[in-house]
Amino acid sequence: MMHEPCEANDWHVAHVELLSQSLLHWTGCGLIEECDAVTAARQLYFAPFALLSHGTEVDPVINYANKTAQELFEMEWSAFVQLPSRLSAQAVVQSERDALLKRVTEHGFIDDYTGVRVSSTGRLFCIDHATVWNLLNTQGEYDGQAAMFSIWQHL
Repeated sequence: MMHEPCEANDWHVAHVELLSQSLLHWTGCGLIEECDAVTAARQLYFAPFALLSHGTEVDPVINYANKTAQELFEMEWSAFVQLPSRLSAQAVVQSERDALLKRVTEHGFIDDYTGVRVSSTGRLFCIDHATVWNLLNTQGEYDGQAAMFSIWQHL
């Protein structure tokens, strides 16, 4: 489990570069601006959009969530990075989430996902036009999935 991004761990620059390079691979656009990587990683942690990822476990666990994602899901970093990603959706929409992940697996990314998510306190919110993509390590092997979105509405 990674510790919360901070100056002491360079804002998890290597993980953020994985997110960005994988997005660049699939879409032609990355996450990191034209600045040094540590500054970009810090900016993404405090970005006004949600950015999160999960690993490759059989039941994938969240391994990164920026501050906006933490606020939306009403979870501190330490709790978030122990959460199986499937628990970010209500049980009634699990089949929808499974279909989304299958599309991402088949196509590498999607940029049109809309769905309802639930915070740790049970508060529902709808995300719109989320981008979800497969993470590829430097050997081109599958290394999890990431998502980002900037449009949401509390229900």
